[in-house]
Amino acid sequence: MTLLTAHPSRRTLARLLGASAGALAMPSIIRAQDSVIRIGVLGDLSGYSMEIGGPGAVIATRMAVEDHGSKAAGMAVEVLQADFLNKPDVASQIARRWFDVDDVDAITDLPNTPSALAVARLGKERERIILVAEAATPELTTGQCSPTTFHHADDTNALAAGTAKALLEQGLKSWFFLTADFGFGHQMQASAERVVREGGGTVVGAVRHPLAASDFSSFLLQAQASKAQVIALANVGEDTTTAIKQAAEFGIGAGPQVIAGLLMVISDIKALGLDVAKGLYVTEGFYWDANDKARDFAKRFAARNGGKVPTKAHAANYIGVRHYLDAVEAAGSKAPQAVMAKMRELPIDYLGKPARLREDGRVIYDLDLFQVKSPQESQGPYDYYKPIRRIKGDEAFAPMDPKTCAMLAAK
Repeated sequence: MTLLTAHPSRRTLARLLGASAGALAMPSIIRAQDSVIRIGVLGDLSGYSMEIGGPGAVIATRMAVEDHGSKAAGMAVEVLQADFLNKPDVASQIARRWFDVDDVDAITDLPNTPSALAVARLGKERERIILVAEAATPELTTGQCSPTTFHHADDTNALAAGTAKALLEQGLKSWFFLTADFGFGHQMQASAERVVREGGGTVVGAVRHPLAASDFSSFLLQAQASKAQVIALANVGEDTTTAIKQAAEFGIGAGPQVIAGLLMVISDIKALGLDVAKGLYVTEGFYWDANDKARDFAKRFAARNGGKVPTKAHAANYIGVRHYLDAVEAAGSKAPQAVMAKMRELPIDYLGKPARLREDGRVIYDLDLFQVKSPQESQGPYDYYKPIRRIKGDEAFAPMDPKTCAMLAAK
């Protein structure tokens, strides 16, 4: 049976963490013969990126557990959930409690770069599995690679290889970046800048904005004044959609300048509407209408999610948890070393596409570059994308590098 814990309020969460402060200092509770597998969904359940993962990440995780029979290697599977409020310190506190008190075996979702990195470090210390389904930082498989961390989400290198490259190929060579001022935004800009310069383009300027900004007018006017051909948005979620909506109000993007969202998902297109989003390029590893397996997953997911189809983050949670449980089954145990070995051996079904797990923890799969349809081209709800080209996984993701991944160097 799958157990889903109640979503804690901020007050309840604070009380819970405070009450458990002494327990967190105790040695880890080791229950080698425990007959339960516990998976924690640690995500943004109420903030700026909740439509990307949020409650849908919990739904996808529960579906993965149920589709596996709610058991693995004869052990029942429980699902816990928590909102880390987009705060790395809260994410770390929850993860410590889950590992040390609740004996959680694996954590999934993790949408925020600093939080994902912090929880990955804890996973390495406690030897627990970390399945990153949202955070896009390549640091997870380079400078902070870990044998217990597995990265299923599209990373900044892959996203830049899609959208930025496509615009360069159209002759759009001068770029201005509007960047969220935190880890993901900085890395997204750096990845895209590298693609731009390697493609013969130039970066004429950049400006950083605070997370969860409500007014982008001054930033957009700076970008407009730069005369750059492309105004690239290195941000995510509501920041991206708000910036695009306000750009449309200024008439930016309707003339010679192009607006490019470097990380966009289908929920962003829904929020914008096709009248505003039409013509935008989107790079994604998952699209609900790409094949029969994706459509079947989307149909079942939407029935539990108010009719909303899954984002790529929802798909990555489902894929990662299914692969983890397959590995537990194959190992006949939830012992981390045995499970990690099987995870690296077993193939991965990326909902209709083959995928593989690299030694550095990076999951490799093909991505697709799409262009958003116009209202006239769309044939129904969520029929938003037309495919432009397939991006091979080895082209999209940076190669393994023993110089930056100490785990590889040691081997």
